[in-house]
Amino acid sequence: MPPLIESIAALLFAIALLHTFAAKQFERLAHRFPKHSGIFHFLGEVEVVFGLWAVVLVAVMAAVVGGAEAVDYAESRNYTEPLFVFVVMVMAASRPIVQTIGGLLGWTARRLPVRTPLALAWLGLAVVPLLGSLITEPAAMTIAALMLARQLFRKDVPEGVKYLALGVLFVNVSIGGTLTSYAAPPVLMVAATWGWDSWFMLTHFGWKSALAVVVNATLATFVLRKHVAGGGPAGDPTEPRRVPLALVAVHVALLAAVIASAHHPVIFMGLFLLFLGIAQAYRQHQNRLILKEALLVGFFLAGLVVLGGMQQWWLRPIVEGLEPLVLFFGALGLTAITDNAALTYLGSLIEVISDPAKYMLVAGAVAGGGLTVIANAPNPAGVSLLKTGFQDDTVSVGALLLGALVPTAVAAAALLIL
Repeated sequence: MPPLIESIAALLFAIALLHTFAAKQFERLAHRFPKHSGIFHFLGEVEVVFGLWAVVLVAVMAAVVGGAEAVDYAESRNYTEPLFVFVVMVMAASRPIVQTIGGLLGWTARRLPVRTPLALAWLGLAVVPLLGSLITEPAAMTIAALMLARQLFRKDVPEGVKYLALGVLFVNVSIGGTLTSYAAPPVLMVAATWGWDSWFMLTHFGWKSALAVVVNATLATFVLRKHVAGGGPAGDPTEPRRVPLALVAVHVALLAAVIASAHHPVIFMGLFLLFLGIAQAYRQHQNRLILKEALLVGFFLAGLVVLGGMQQWWLRPIVEGLEPLVLFFGALGLTAITDNAALTYLGSLIEVISDPAKYMLVAGAVAGGGLTVIANAPNPAGVSLLKTGFQDDTVSVGALLLGALVPTAVAAAALLIL
């Protein structure tokens, strides 16, 4: 692309970042000026931001270099991850899946030596993120958000402790997927190129991440102990209309097949259409499918793919020019302003990179995955499902950054020192 287009893309990327930080202000403007509340609500949707500015980028490219070149660029992007996150969000939030996992966690919570609501909150912040190493991080984020929404993310809970809980959830999901080589997007980008299998991930990253997850979840649960609501998670087995076991088995099998085909959109989209047919046929055993929320998240991630694809010209030299220890902190910081999978992908393009530099790049990228909404692919899903529990029905990006500082420091220390 011409240097002019690259510069415009960098400017639009910066504007999109500023827009995410200003999203909460647009929601406040919607309340102050009800006549124009529609446009302000639209601009206040964090999930819309990057998709909106990606459209602007493509329009500018069409005006400057021609429509054919703009379309070619848009079509050259890989949209597998946005599609996968959309599909897995909808399927993981279906009643058979949520009710089954909620029942298992409820059974476990009742056997822990603390009161059950507190145990459920801890399990949602610790065990479910670690399950992301098996069921993928987007699925873990969806299930954890649905489970914790009624317990922690309510309007009557102080905003400060909610943002701490949100930061812990985002950080734990980001590092909780590192026990295997296929579940965390930033790991997936380098695993094949660098020959990292699941045993390598478990022995070099996984056990350290698991320890940090437990510490973070315990800290957050202790701080929130006075605010945790009673009752079970969404999908608690005490709810009416228990889902037949055969239907649960079908949903689990379909979700497992989608996860297994995560890199093949033709396959998992076909399975998703089959899932929609079954959900419609047995709608008495379904909650409302979260199609709107998942579509908005997919739109956000697709926009990030389009805008992020034009940032290599300034990001790659930074990644290439840093020593291993500096690279760790550089990746930690850069992850806050760009998707961590994009960052590690740039690292995989470096022809000569030492093993310590490889480790530091990925460790920094996953440790910083909870700092902002765009830092890790599953984060927009968590925002979409939990934002109604916050003031003005939106998540403040600045407050999220503050809430994530302590759990990020714990994750960074575990991955850097242990």
